[in-house]
Amino acid sequence: MLRIDDIVKYVMLSGSLPDSFIFMGKKIAIQGVKGCFHEQAARLFYQDHGHIVPEIVECAAFDDLYRSMDSGTADAAVMAIENTVSGGLLPNFELLRKYDRKIKGEVFLRIQQNLMAMPGQRIEDIKEVRTHYMAINQTREFFKDYPWIRLVESEDTAKSAADVAQGGLMGVGAVASVLAADMYGLEVLAEGIETYKQNFTRFLVFDDSLQVAHDQVDKASMCFTLPHTPGSLAHVLTILSFYGMNLTRIQSLPIPGQEWQYFFYVDIKFDDYVRYEQALAAVRPLMEDLNILGEYKSAI
Repeated sequence: MLRIDDIVKYVMLSGSLPDSFIFMGKKIAIQGVKGCFHEQAARLFYQDHGHIVPEIVECAAFDDLYRSMDSGTADAAVMAIENTVSGGLLPNFELLRKYDRKIKGEVFLRIQQNLMAMPGQRIEDIKEVRTHYMAINQTREFFKDYPWIRLVESEDTAKSAADVAQGGLMGVGAVASVLAADMYGLEVLAEGIETYKQNFTRFLVFDDSLQVAHDQVDKASMCFTLPHTPGSLAHVLTILSFYGMNLTRIQSLPIPGQEWQYFFYVDIKFDDYVRYEQALAAVRPLMEDLNILGEYKSAI
């Protein structure tokens, strides 16, 4: 991972940029405000790929991620799609099908929830804590030991931290990331207060400038429908298994206006791109409305 001070030091010594450094200058759209987990995921992905920390474009809703890319406000976007504790973000699966943007990467982020407040306070001083409803669900066990604290649902974890800091609110805390605490000058009163420590969120990356060679591609996401006949899904899965495709996720969502008909969203991993193409050729005649949502390199 390249840091700004490392780059400056290299340039001072050599008079040129390192060959591995790519100056992105990218604007990355995220859902939420700066300091949220979406920004952490964006930083993690781009820094792990040897790029400078991107500029963040805040979006109020997930639809706005696509609108910001279409309008040129953002060059790329990072969007949460599933969590190991709370499951899939079902509306976001619909967005994958609705908008013509291909998945170009993914990143997994461990979600660590932290209680923070204005400096100089103790937990005993906190009477109210604001955060997103998912963060409340993930930290209820912790707050059982502090029954005097009222949990208040807000629209975003990082925005809760920003509101506390900007309002100078004493006796009011927020649950958010350490990045948010650092960004807004809050003091962390308790770290890692989430009930389940193996709490990861998977984020998808939409960035048309990212090109992955076929020999590096080992994961694909797709959406399709099937004829309403017995065994149609089992038949498809059997063929994928025969070709060595590892099904890592399957999600079904009803097709509006069509009784008992479903869109199937599937993620598969593979070791051989040629075998993947052969598997697609074998199952394509059995599917309807097949849409390859993205082919990319798996994060794990």
